[in-house]
Amino acid sequence: MESRTIRYGVTAVTAVLLALSVGACSKEPEAPAHDPGVRGGAAGAGNSYPGLPDPFQKLFDAGLAEFVKPDKVEDGLGPRMNLDSCLGCHANPAPGGSSQESNPQFSFWKDSLDPKTNTLPSFIAEKGPTREARFKLFGYPEGLTYTSPDGGVHDLFTIAGMKGAENCKIKQPEFEEQLRRNNVIFRIPTPVFGAGLIEQIPDTAIMANINRERDQKQAYGIRSKLNIVMSGNTITGLPNKNGNDGTIARFGWKAQNKSLLIFSGEAYNVEIGISNELFQTEREEDPNCQFKATPNDTTDPSHITETDQAKKLDILSDIEKFASFMRLLAPPEPSSTAPGGSESIAKGKTLFSQVGCALCHAPMLKTGNSTIPQLSEKEAHLYSDLAVHQMGPNLDDGVSQGQAKGNEFRTAPLWGLGKRIFFLHDGRTSDLVKAIEEHRGGYDANASEANAVVNQYNKLPEKEKQDLLNFLRSL
Repeated sequence: MESRTIRYGVTAVTAVLLALSVGACSKEPEAPAHDPGVRGGAAGAGNSYPGLPDPFQKLFDAGLAEFVKPDKVEDGLGPRMNLDSCLGCHANPAPGGSSQESNPQFSFWKDSLDPKTNTLPSFIAEKGPTREARFKLFGYPEGLTYTSPDGGVHDLFTIAGMKGAENCKIKQPEFEEQLRRNNVIFRIPTPVFGAGLIEQIPDTAIMANINRERDQKQAYGIRSKLNIVMSGNTITGLPNKNGNDGTIARFGWKAQNKSLLIFSGEAYNVEIGISNELFQTEREEDPNCQFKATPNDTTDPSHITETDQAKKLDILSDIEKFASFMRLLAPPEPSSTAPGGSESIAKGKTLFSQVGCALCHAPMLKTGNSTIPQLSEKEAHLYSDLAVHQMGPNLDDGVSQGQAKGNEFRTAPLWGLGKRIFFLHDGRTSDLVKAIEEHRGGYDANASEANAVVNQYNKLPEKEKQDLLNFLRSL
């Protein structure tokens, strides 16, 4: 009798264990982490710093007005250009941002250009990123193959056929031929929110940050490199004793530009085709395509009169206004609750550091002393070390700029990421998960410096990956 009780008891326990085992096996797998997508709600960007002194606010407003204004042939537009305004490239989610969903290059081609003289390049879509095209190598004349580096922007459109440019006969580059030769790479606009803070970060602060956590960075294969502006592209290793040469550049996909004024002057000349005080000659000098004396845009003291105070700011050239607008443009505002809720975002922020993302995407750098109170001694939560890093074959675009080689890119600032539609230098994806994976690739000398960090991310449970993605989209 006792043995039967024991036998039945064992049988009952076994049945329970089997039931639990079956239940465990039938448990649904964890849902894969996914990009929450562009964060909804207000733009949270595009405004000046609150409390700016009145003269600075007026300067910001004047800069914004020029930033959004389309240029025409009589203003010096072209002869070659990618668009007719700064806003066309920097529109999402507000002036100063990056590519919007509806590509203004498509509408510019459709509404403003002569279809007989300008065809739409196959890589420009109505719904897609705003792009500039660069050739990796110099062009290919018939019978010759050039192997010397190019790397320059080849503008998409020309003013040929536009009103006032009837005698201009220049043609677009042969993009389709260069595409067949795999000679074209793309860039999308970088957001410029908070750019004034980035400009005011001392070189010493950038270098001090690079030297922090040096042992962990070396263990992860991270070798931070600075794009230093030097005549002849040489680095002497000596202390900087010149007000310009030897300082750390920080703007652009490869940190190729030192200041916002250089950034503005180059963009005005390259993207819109308007010469200016920094770039005084046209990139296209066909005499039949020049309709305004060069430089097109200069500082003009004649605008100022004692009786017309409203025109005082007109003494400034457009590039000065552009630079001032970006300098006074406040950083984007993060969200503490969306997406996923405050608890998930907080966990994601911790994981961001734990897996090693923060080793390159430094959460904060501090500005130095500035004449503008809003920029002086402030914490800039940009999530970038402003250095360039080797990113492996997936992101190698074959273009060198300054000290940055083809596979080296500036650590992209992540503030404002929650509102971005397109990712990576060429806008190849709108999926944040895909963008993270593209950071990994190569081995040995060609290995991406992000390999170990992406591997750590991939080891996370899906729930923790989702927390990290929610944190990124909260920025």
